[in-house]
Amino acid sequence: MTRKQHGRRARKKRQWECRETTVQSVCGSKKMAATERLQLQASSTCTLLRHRTWTDDLTAYQDEVINLLPGSLSGKALEQRAIVQELHSSSLDFFSSLQPLFSQPVESVFTYDALRWAWCSVNTRTVYMEHQHSPYMSRERNVYALAPYLDLLNHCPAIQVKASFSHVNRCYEIRSVQGCKRFQQAFICYGPHDNQRLLLEYGFVAPGNPHSVVYVDQVILQQCICITDINQLAQKLLFLKKNDFLANLTLSLDGPSWRLMTALRLLSLKTEQYPFWKSVLLGAVVSQDREEWSVDAALRLCHYLIVDNTRALDKISQLTKRADASLKEQLAVVECLRREEQGILGLNQKQLLPSRQNSMHNLI
Repeated sequence: MTRKQHGRRARKKRQWECRETTVQSVCGSKKMAATERLQLQASSTCTLLRHRTWTDDLTAYQDEVINLLPGSLSGKALEQRAIVQELHSSSLDFFSSLQPLFSQPVESVFTYDALRWAWCSVNTRTVYMEHQHSPYMSRERNVYALAPYLDLLNHCPAIQVKASFSHVNRCYEIRSVQGCKRFQQAFICYGPHDNQRLLLEYGFVAPGNPHSVVYVDQVILQQCICITDINQLAQKLLFLKKNDFLANLTLSLDGPSWRLMTALRLLSLKTEQYPFWKSVLLGAVVSQDREEWSVDAALRLCHYLIVDNTRALDKISQLTKRADASLKEQLAVVECLRREEQGILGLNQKQLLPSRQNSMHNLI
């Protein structure tokens, strides 16, 4: 080893020791949650390793790209960004108290980008692992751990794995249920997540994801249903909200979800049919014209969302022409999500049209 190499190694060792000292000192002066400790440790590591260019997560997406996300996901992405911004601003005084531990200004160590990188690392790459309670930690259960190299395993929705920390072998073990052939890539499954959740929580989408769905929120629902009486509409929406039928309304590869069609059937009821709402929950058809109304409403939802996707895809095409490499990468992810949802909506239209025609035939 040359003197220059030895010097670099010694400096790196001191940097890592400084980071460890930081964490230990913080734990001694402030009781922290497990996630906070990991985020603090990762923040200092981020600056030392110069990993400040991570743009995979939605908190780093530009506003014009976030605006191209489906409505509900766009709102969640902005909420996520606000959480990280608030965490950073509320921690500035605490970061300043750590100045004696660093040779450089703490403002250059615990930057917003460093904290965002750390927050995303902990949020997306930690695994479940129980630890003994430490007197330096808060009362929150400490069940988080960062496993080196684990994030090199890519997600595949078709894979089944068993993962846990082995107290016998003293390591984190991942076992494939299907097995893995020699020289083939080893995958892991994060769970049966749809692409909106994968993008929000992990920063990517999985093409051909069998769990993909298109979400219908209350705003879209109100714009696509034909109820002219404002008071009646408000009463029906309040009823749906009280009975938890305004959340998780989706369209999937299998068609409209039971929750979505049940919500539409409840909205379709006339005033004199309200006593039959329990029958609707059990799957009963109150009348043929109300069933036709519900199918028509589902078709209007599909049409509305297809138009929204088409407009977003056109905008993405325009922005891509003048975008830099980073922006193109973000636009490509959103485009993949939008095209996947466009395909789901087209399939739902094809499935609903025969139902509409059957309803008309029964009426005749």
